[in-house]
Amino acid sequence: MKFAKYILPASVFMAIVILACSNTTKKEVAKNDTKTEDIKVSAENPKKNLSEEFKKYWYAGEAELTSYQIEQARYGELRDGKAVLVFVTEDFLPDVQVKADRRNPDNVPVLKLNSTKNYLTGVYPYSIMTSTFYPVSDNRHAIKVSNSVQEWCGHVYSQLNNRKKFEVSSHSYFEGEADKDFSIEKGILENELWAKIRINPDGLPTGELNIIPSLEYSRLRHKELKAYKAIASIEEKGALKVYRIEYPELGRTLSIEFGAAFPFQIEGWTESFKSGFGPNAKTLTSTAKKIKSIKSPYWRKNSNADLALRDSLGI
Repeated sequence: MKFAKYILPASVFMAIVILACSNTTKKEVAKNDTKTEDIKVSAENPKKNLSEEFKKYWYAGEAELTSYQIEQARYGELRDGKAVLVFVTEDFLPDVQVKADRRNPDNVPVLKLNSTKNYLTGVYPYSIMTSTFYPVSDNRHAIKVSNSVQEWCGHVYSQLNNRKKFEVSSHSYFEGEADKDFSIEKGILENELWAKIRINPDGLPTGELNIIPSLEYSRLRHKELKAYKAIASIEEKGALKVYRIEYPELGRTLSIEFGAAFPFQIEGWTESFKSGFGPNAKTLTSTAKKIKSIKSPYWRKNSNADLALRDSLGI
């Protein structure tokens, strides 16, 4: 046939395809990989349909601020202090994984949790903050988790980004830890479960599981950041529920107490683990009890006249 001479040999055709693929930029590849991963996750776990009750509570232009009185185990003793959980919804950029400055169809709506703890160890203070960005769609892992600890010996910082794997960047003043960049296989993050409680507590994972402990615990106890075998359960306690995670290998148990009805507010928690180092280490139980919870656009309450808001939270 006359047009047969215009048909490319298979080897030439494949060479052109390979050349075209090689010219794709790394940025485009990364973006395509991200989209593929998103499609896969969404197909396996359909998005949660948000109720009108949820939208009215979480999209009213305010954050939920809740204060707690804590007894925190550190260096083999319990320390009095305060904790605050700040829950707020915001748009998140899935590629660079930071808060979006403007509306965009590619943004991912998240429920952000900023958790802070402040307590004294003798003469010097501890200040701890953890940020978790969990999609309100409740169909994938947290997009990002970060943790920082400041005290007079120095400060440390860890960040986990959800990409094809969990990519971790860690910085410390300790010689054996210093600066590290590594990746771990994806799995259930203890940090994300706090946000999941607020969105869909009926979907909390239970049974024998593998869970990656909180960045705070891993850092303060100098434990390798990885998934550990865990046993998770939910117990009803009147108008409350208790979500319990036990890590046999770590000798650690975390119990989170929350309201059984929407908006599933976190009333407190306990955490038992071995505190201290060497022969003086012993198992202690840290506790947190709610003081007060308010709704506020706190980012606009930054004048001296707004200091009274701290009194209303008991901090």
